[in-house]
Amino acid sequence: MTSDKSIRYQQNLEGRKIALVVLTVGRWGPVRRMLAEIAAAVDAATPGSYVEVEIPYE
Repeated sequence: MTSDKSIRYQQNLEGRKIALVVLTVGRWGPVRRMLAEIAAAVDAATPGSYVEVEIPYE
């Protein structure tokens, strides 16, 4: 899990055994309000996948 949105263009996930879950905001306050959505994204991640969890910055 990372908040580095440019990692998508820096890494080739094809054939990899890892998945990337990217949070659009890295601050704890907004992230804390989205824990269920983040956990769901992590649970749904498959090897080689990339997903961004859109976190409203409030």
